[in-house]
Amino acid sequence: MKEYILNFLEELTYEKKYSNYTVSNYNKDLNIFLEYLNDNDIKNYNDVEYQDIRLFINYLYDLNYCNKTISRIISALRSFFKYLKVHNIIKENPMLLITNPKLDKRLPKYLSYEDTEKLLNVFDDSPIGIRDSLILEMLYSTGIRVGEIVKIKLNDVSISDMSIKVTGKGNKERIVYFGNRCLDLLNKYLNNSYNILNINNLDYLFISNTGKCISDRTIRSIVDNASVLAGISIKISPHVLRHTFATHMLMDGANLRSVQELLGHENLSTTQVYTHLTNEKIRSVYLSAHPRAKK
Repeated sequence: MKEYILNFLEELTYEKKYSNYTVSNYNKDLNIFLEYLNDNDIKNYNDVEYQDIRLFINYLYDLNYCNKTISRIISALRSFFKYLKVHNIIKENPMLLITNPKLDKRLPKYLSYEDTEKLLNVFDDSPIGIRDSLILEMLYSTGIRVGEIVKIKLNDVSISDMSIKVTGKGNKERIVYFGNRCLDLLNKYLNNSYNILNINNLDYLFISNTGKCISDRTIRSIVDNASVLAGISIKISPHVLRHTFATHMLMDGANLRSVQELLGHENLSTTQVYTHLTNEKIRSVYLSAHPRAKK
């Protein structure tokens, strides 16, 4: 049974181009399920029924897994059993009637304008410092995902248009844009750091310290390091910079549909979470500015 999981993860990695982070989570979640099946003497995926999935979900609740983690595991199982059905490994898909638990609506974390400026200016002008500054600037300027920035190639970047062709989830391509600050850093990086780092003549934009294509784990470490150096009080990640991009865009007057396109969200409802943040900003401005709202 283990080999089917490995084959599925291989397809996600090499055919569907899922990020290492996503594949790692799928691997972890599916192995939790496989361990449960083994403990309950279920030796074939064809023997898994709807009720087995329900009992497994109850088992996760008994272990005090939160709704968010259980929802992620269910999503992994849904993709896996769809794969098994498509490849005729199972006759019936037991996940068809399984729904994800409702999640508490948590507003995404984002940085203030002041903290953003601090974060983007922590590194020096060494070859590595220029590269890391560009990575931070590009994450904030474009709102792209960490799994997207590591896949950018030189020919994906148009300096004349100040745009980048990005390959997102499901290999869907979109165009994102960057500003003058990012352009300055990009030129500095290409004229300095890139030639020093790119000892293997790769066609990727961002190169690691050892001359390889930079990994998403390294990007996360760069963001962690920058947040410590900048004295940011909240725990941040590349995704927080994505949230910050979207929030600042809406606060400064961008329309929701444009932000949806730039983020690569399939549904507008996914982007609408940011309106809660901007509505709070509007409310605070109203309460502080309108004469009848003041205490």
